[in-house]
Amino acid sequence: MRLLFVFIVFLAACATKTLVTPVPAAPSVSLPAHGATYLALGDSYTIGEGAAEADRWPVQLAQLARQSGLDVQAPDIIARTGWTTGKLQAAVRAAHSPATYGLVSLLIGVNNQYRGLGQAAYRTKFRQLLAEAARLAGGRPGRVVVLSIPDWGQSPFAERRNRVRIGREIDQFNAVAQDECRRAGVAYVDITPATRAAAGDASQFTGDGLHYTGPQMRRWAQQALPVVQGLLK
Repeated sequence: MRLLFVFIVFLAACATKTLVTPVPAAPSVSLPAHGATYLALGDSYTIGEGAAEADRWPVQLAQLARQSGLDVQAPDIIARTGWTTGKLQAAVRAAHSPATYGLVSLLIGVNNQYRGLGQAAYRTKFRQLLAEAARLAGGRPGRVVVLSIPDWGQSPFAERRNRVRIGREIDQFNAVAQDECRRAGVAYVDITPATRAAAGDASQFTGDGLHYTGPQMRRWAQQALPVVQGLLK
């Protein structure tokens, strides 16, 4: 069986880890949704940093999909804390995955905003990542789903930062992503309001005060579920 290097990393201030997991056999693009393989691309929000593996939103999404009658496999993940669009793109290309996935998700951009890299550069890289995701989905942009960037400005970690400015910039980056998804024919799910609603509720955040616990990530998965059901029908 071919192998895909699936990057899973913990807190940015900590040492990193890389997990190698086997890639399921690549299905033909003509196969039905049942038995669909799933690839999740992103950063620390995709790996659910600080939360249990079972609480990661892609894992919960696959579980919810199975409960709804869709045979979606547990996700392969390419994600690392601190990754920008450029870092994720490089990792995807370095993985040289031969697999065609039945479903590909993408959540990326918070580190572009945090580092002040600019929306124009984000647009270019995000557009290229959408093309990469569609390629990994067998050339089918209709099997790709994008989640919006959470508003970390409403987290305990941002207590002494300019929350209004952060929120405004997150909205701007999300507007770019939504526009590019529309142009590419890719589904877009806006989870940002759910992350803002978590403000003031410590139970929604992991120990670092920046990342989210299972109950919050379950909301993301629940929002994405009906979209995925439509994509895989």
